[in-house]
Amino acid sequence: MKTCGQIAAWFDRKWPEALACSWDNVGLLAGRADKEVHTVYVALDATEQTIEAAIRARADMLLTHHPLIFGGVKQVSDKDALGRRLLSLIRADISCYSGHTSFDIARGGMADLAAGQFGFFDESRELCPLEVTGEQDGALVGIGKVGTLKELVDIEELSQIVKERFGIPAVNVCSSKKQIRKAALSPGSGKSMIKAAVSAGADVLITGDMGHHEGLDLVAEGVSLIDAGHYGLEHIFVDAVADELEAEGAGLKVIRAPLAYPYKIL
Repeated sequence: MKTCGQIAAWFDRKWPEALACSWDNVGLLAGRADKEVHTVYVALDATEQTIEAAIRARADMLLTHHPLIFGGVKQVSDKDALGRRLLSLIRADISCYSGHTSFDIARGGMADLAAGQFGFFDESRELCPLEVTGEQDGALVGIGKVGTLKELVDIEELSQIVKERFGIPAVNVCSSKKQIRKAALSPGSGKSMIKAAVSAGADVLITGDMGHHEGLDLVAEGVSLIDAGHYGLEHIFVDAVADELEAEGAGLKVIRAPLAYPYKIL
């Protein structure tokens, strides 16, 4: 039988917390490290709906990508959404661990998984982090990936590839060019990746959460945009972590949050 602390340590060994960005908040964010864990619920976000599902499943631990707590918390009450979520977890005695940019950056984490899911990079050519943030086992690691595509494609065809590979119903496209050879892939929010994509000589940035002005600025720099949404590129976290947990065995029951896009196109 595993404890919450042991599962947290397992996650840290695979996707080290030390690699996380300085502004991030990763690790055990709520609950008891010594709590025995029989059931783990894996999700992208610790929403009220996710927590309710974890409670119904009698989960002992909620393991998410995005942190439940980002900034300072001055009170925990039912007056706001964060307080209500924390109270629900505490009442149900569910511990919550979040692995955010630690998972994004580490080898075998989000950057590598997304590149593999995309499956359209030329593997015979070097594939590099879009933004290098450090080293792990002597290799450069960081946010996203940038590399040469298997073949020259137009922006419409590449958009379809992204939709199919990540199971996305729709993407937003802002383009100044038709033909794409070099792509930058940055799961999550890509607003801070504009300079990196331009510096890398990318023809397109595939990311999420880009605003109107950021998209126009990117195109003005000669880089097209495929905005697949924050959830669209990162939902792969759930299956990836659940698969690894199940491979560990140890009698754990692992439950995966169902695929559920937070936005609908009407």
